[in-house]
Formats: sequence, structure tokens, C-alpha cells
Amino acid sequence: MKSIPIKLSYAEEVKAFVNTVNRYPYEVDLRAGRHVVDAKSILGIFSLDLSKPITLDVYTDDCDDLVQDIQPFTIK
Repeated sequence: MKSIPIKLSYAEEVKAFVNTVNRYPYEVDLRAGRHVVDAKSILGIFSLDLSKPITLDVYTDDCDDLVQDIQPFTIK
């Protein structure tokens, strides 16, 4: 499993992020504090507090292609 800190500020970013992660077969969740939602669900993401950084949990270790595609959303 890999955990990647990300930041989603605008509705357009959320849409682009969901479109990106939906291209991959991996199970992915977004975690904000104790709340966890499916990272492939736009409605689930909007239920989180997007004013704070959130963590993407990818349930595989072989996801370098996904990590590369979500670079615009990661916190450096």
C-alpha cells in the first residue's frame, strides 16, 4: 500500500483527479482525519474537508503509473 498526500482545492481539480484515478484498476481511498471515501467518487470527495491536505491510499505497491499521473495534485 502507498500513501500519498494530495491537495484538491477546486471543483475542476476534483473532476480531473477522479477522471485520472478511474483509469486505473487499483483500489484507492481518500483519507481526511478519520473519514475515508472512495477516491473514484466525486460525491465522496466533496464530503471531505478539502481546505486541508488529504491522503490518497493506493492498495497496491506497483502503481508508479498512477503516481506519475497524479503529480499535479500531490503536495511536494
